[in-house]
Amino acid sequence: MKHMFDRAIMTKADLLLLAAVLGAAFLFALFLVLLGRKGNSVEVVCDGRILGEYSLTEDRRVPIRVENGENLLVIQDGQAWVEEADCPDGLCIRQGRISRVGESIICLPHRLAITITGGQGTEDGVDAVAGGMG
Repeated sequence: MKHMFDRAIMTKADLLLLAAVLGAAFLFALFLVLLGRKGNSVEVVCDGRILGEYSLTEDRRVPIRVENGENLLVIQDGQAWVEEADCPDGLCIRQGRISRVGESIICLPHRLAITITGGQGTEDGVDAVAGGMG
């Protein structure tokens, strides 16, 4: 039992493995950022109901009024973000700008989800992961 604590907590092999995992995670994140498809529309959903779908090519300010409050969605230069919200935490404002397919802004107090949809090359509904069947 005495010798159990005489060894180092991390060996050189542990550090090498940790560096390899962190490097792979960094490369994967970089891959997602650089190769993610730009979306062409933004969909606003509250409680599973679609409230609206807006093009990312048209700059506009969209007030979103729901039962629990109000948010202001801004669409500009191919990006969307929540500029104002009367929810208590304001996390939806701090989630920043989104522009790539699958990115979302969520406002839990208002039960609101704002999601980028419709990337180029997805007209047939088949994505690169699923592939085509003939």
